[in-house]
Amino acid sequence: MASLVDNAAVQGSQAHDAPAAAPAAAPGAAGNPVPDAAGRPAPDAAPHPFHTLALTMSYNGLHFSGFAQQPGQPTVQGSLNNALRILYRRQVETTCAGRTDAGVHAKGQVVSFDVSPSELQGRPLPGLLRSLNALIDDNAAILAIEERAPGFSARFDARSREYRYLIATGEARPVLLADRVWHLGRPLDLEAMRDAAAYLIGEHDFKSFCKAVSAQDKPTNRKVMQIAVEEECLMGENLVVIKVVGNAFLHSMVRTIVGTMVAIGLGNRPARWAQDVLLACDRRAAGQTAPAHGLVFWQVSY
Repeated sequence: MASLVDNAAVQGSQAHDAPAAAPAAAPGAAGNPVPDAAGRPAPDAAPHPFHTLALTMSYNGLHFSGFAQQPGQPTVQGSLNNALRILYRRQVETTCAGRTDAGVHAKGQVVSFDVSPSELQGRPLPGLLRSLNALIDDNAAILAIEERAPGFSARFDARSREYRYLIATGEARPVLLADRVWHLGRPLDLEAMRDAAAYLIGEHDFKSFCKAVSAQDKPTNRKVMQIAVEEECLMGENLVVIKVVGNAFLHSMVRTIVGTMVAIGLGNRPARWAQDVLLACDRRAAGQTAPAHGLVFWQVSY
């Protein structure tokens, strides 16, 4: 999955000034419900005019210029939005759990969108699933669709996101997995990598692990809940799989964590270097950004 746009980072909504002639009512007053933890207004008591659907999808990132729609570029969102436009004969706004960059794959990306009651009744979910799979790019697949609570957001309601990075350590080229793994071709010290990972668990300022231009004037604190380093065999290839779970991620954060841990696993740096990198709050202090095609957006928890 090219440069990891691990842009699952949550951005605060912008407040709008109230008209001068009418002071804003206090939160909780009629017509002005208390915002939720993500800064969105709480739903009114009146019935929601739309139904919110959430789909789970997978895609081969090598064939897309990332998830987010871009003019003149093949993107996952562009293909999905085009399929929805054909089916509903209107533009449908979609929200994903985590934007991935060019080359980054997904196994369990979640996308939410709203449909009207008549649209839901006219196209039941099993039929919608079949129709979307017939219309979207062949390098993507819709795995499931379900109805969620009105106003559900794949992005803002996510509690955690999981990424996995695959590394082939054997000398021979992993030809059957070439576009899914980073062929390092050298053994790694997994215990040293696990020791390094321990320094990164918890809530920290991960500015050192973020693409520098993306960190300017933006909050860079994130909470990493788990980093696991395990060995797996896939199609006869011995792989090292790094699993990273967090509440949200910065641009290139997972791939920079991987690149830093690989430098430690190769013996180029001691495990405690991970702490030095973290405290530096400077992208230049960290290791390389691991190649995009080894990264998979694995799943989202709500």
